[in-house]
Amino acid sequence: MDETLLNNLPGTRDLLPGDISRWQLIEDRARWIFALYGFQEIRTPLIEATELFARGIGGDTDIVGKEMYTFVDQSGRSITLRPEATASVVRAYAQHAMYRAAGVTKLYYIGPMFRHEKKQRGRWRQFYQIGAEVLGSDHPAIETEVVEMILRLLDSVGVSGRLLINSVGCEACRPSYIEILRRELRAQLPHLCDDCRRRSGANSLRVLDCKDESCQPHIDLLPAITDHLCGACADHFGRFKSYLEKAGIAYQIAPRLVRGLDYYVKTAFEIVSGELGAQNALVGGGRYDKLSEVLGGPPVQGFGFAMGLDRLVMLLSEQLVAGSSAGPDVFLAFMGTRALDRALSIARALRSRGHACHLEFAGGSLKSQMRLANKLQAKHVLIIGDEELRRDQYTIKRMGDSKQWDATVSELLEYLNAQRPPASQRSPDL
Repeated sequence: MDETLLNNLPGTRDLLPGDISRWQLIEDRARWIFALYGFQEIRTPLIEATELFARGIGGDTDIVGKEMYTFVDQSGRSITLRPEATASVVRAYAQHAMYRAAGVTKLYYIGPMFRHEKKQRGRWRQFYQIGAEVLGSDHPAIETEVVEMILRLLDSVGVSGRLLINSVGCEACRPSYIEILRRELRAQLPHLCDDCRRRSGANSLRVLDCKDESCQPHIDLLPAITDHLCGACADHFGRFKSYLEKAGIAYQIAPRLVRGLDYYVKTAFEIVSGELGAQNALVGGGRYDKLSEVLGGPPVQGFGFAMGLDRLVMLLSEQLVAGSSAGPDVFLAFMGTRALDRALSIARALRSRGHACHLEFAGGSLKSQMRLANKLQAKHVLIIGDEELRRDQYTIKRMGDSKQWDATVSELLEYLNAQRPPASQRSPDL
């Protein structure tokens, strides 16, 4: 046996049925909450032209320089597995002329991304993100609404975090700040890591994004970009803070906070958790008003975020996960061939009316089938033996409190239908 084929690639993993309820819980609540704010789902390809990311993200970023999975296809074109989704969403927005619709466009996505990174806790080479983009407005109230939506989602799954905000300026004020930053960096270069030294010339702003702890005391000595904003950026940042305060959203100004992608301007933000160690960012995002033009599309203002689904899953409480487990409504325990035939018929009737059923076709003793029903977290067990077949009445056991009673199939259906909440109440428990 070739065991190398029985192991997944480094930095990837299988999400098994026993774990998937965590992911589905977050995804379901995200879809519900995003719809409340007027967002619609978009799904873009996992592969795109390499130039889309090289131009959109920036050629001097670590993502483009070191982390992308890139290959040449049969036609000789350079193709890349998407390392992030914003560039893809903006490409789709321009390609399909979505800007012709009235008002702002609100889109969200859920799916895998790919980066060749060092393996760390909560960081994978195939990882998953939930993100959203608002295209067509530069109003800071839009930014506050998006932050509010994210915090509502986090709260709905029992996760708290600190909101960090900053402004990274724009093409009018950032160049002069970068010149000042480069001058100040020269004095600190001997104390900085190799990555910071490399970035200091080609992409000086990225030095502020360094996660090496030995660099932090020296980075703290560098000038803050918020002290060098132009009037328009300072006004935008002030209004953003004002809207946050009116919404009752607590924030902390983080003057060294920059995003790792070149397309950001003005507002940048992160939501961090104290429960994740060094890799503590749950959500990151900001404004990107020139990205569409950089990609060759029409001018359009944009604001969005990406949330690390892998890290968020790690923070879910076991109590919340257990409460969301979807065991079958009915486990059909049968004894004998005739009972199996009847169990199959009953299962078809229950499923046709929307009730999940489970049969263990190997059968076995009643005791072993009850153990399995308990393991599967079945809500009820329906027992079918010779006596039940003769009477056409079946013993029902409610697993939550062990209550038992006899019922016909029609009576069971009436009971199950009564337990089901009205359609208006079937949304996630927020």
